[in-house]
Amino acid sequence: MSSKALRSPGACSESESVCAPVAPVCAAEFRAACARFATGITIVTCLDSEGRPHGLTVNSFTSVSLDPPLVLVSIDLRHAILGHFLACPWFAVNVLAENQEILSHRFSSVSENRFIDVDWHSGESGMPLLAGVLAQFECAAVRHIEIGDHAVLVGEVRQARRSEGKPLVYFNRSYRVLGPPDAGGDVGGPDD
Repeated sequence: MSSKALRSPGACSESESVCAPVAPVCAAEFRAACARFATGITIVTCLDSEGRPHGLTVNSFTSVSLDPPLVLVSIDLRHAILGHFLACPWFAVNVLAENQEILSHRFSSVSENRFIDVDWHSGESGMPLLAGVLAQFECAAVRHIEIGDHAVLVGEVRQARRSEGKPLVYFNRSYRVLGPPDAGGDVGGPDD
């Protein structure tokens, strides 16, 4: 394993012949550019110290490593329930199906009663797992890092389950669903 130190923007190494300073991007342009990246939608869940379920809609979820199996989620530092995630030794990631936009809205709300009338059960770790989702990951929390205006939670996946269906997708600030597959079938992906 190797690591490299990051250098500050505008810094040049001796091997670079040209290095021009670059102005920081404005927040509006950054958000607009990020909106052009299609993401899946997840609901990340945990329990508080009294065993009550908490969860929120997150689209910043990704796999990090296969060995060990690691994933990460990113949560705004200002979010009211972040403290529950930082204190809990476990969290779960529920990947939403195309028919679960209502759940995404519910878990995006400011309500503390997000789990009322929601079909869920406790996983092997005790974390809340939602019914009808495409995939579930039960994760042991291994690290959290505050960076910028978010906390990045890294979890080691201890349980993973999946089901058939199409994902709920978020693109250009709106929910989308995938269309029918091309006639050519599955062409693989970047990790195939």
